[in-house]
Amino acid sequence: MSRWTDRPRLAVDALIPIEGKLVLVRRGNEPYKGRYALPGGFVEYGETTEQAVVREVLEETALRTKVFSLFGVYSTPDRDPRGHTVSAVYELRKVGGRMKGGSDAAAAKLFPISKIPRLAFDHSKIVADFKRKLRRNRD
Repeated sequence: MSRWTDRPRLAVDALIPIEGKLVLVRRGNEPYKGRYALPGGFVEYGETTEQAVVREVLEETALRTKVFSLFGVYSTPDRDPRGHTVSAVYELRKVGGRMKGGSDAAAAKLFPISKIPRLAFDHSKIVADFKRKLRRNRD
């Protein structure tokens, strides 16, 4: 590998809570085709991570959102079978739109936070971390 191609790729993922539920998308492409995941994708050249997460959510769910906060950065080298991918995970708030699947998402759906299915990539870990944060904030 050259010194420019052996670098991790940068991605974003979104946690969008709506009335005790979480927005998930069913993947339309491999890897993990058919499995649910957090909305997200790769950052494009010249784009901030905040711009990328809002764009990806709009493309995959038709929801207009705004960034509420940076939730965390997930960088385990094997978190994506396509190669080392670092993801900035943001918590977003819905500001408009009607949810429907789009782009590479076969569907978009709200799931009760207490009943999240097994997710693609390391998204089950991200959601578990998010649930812990919610519990801490209630206590």
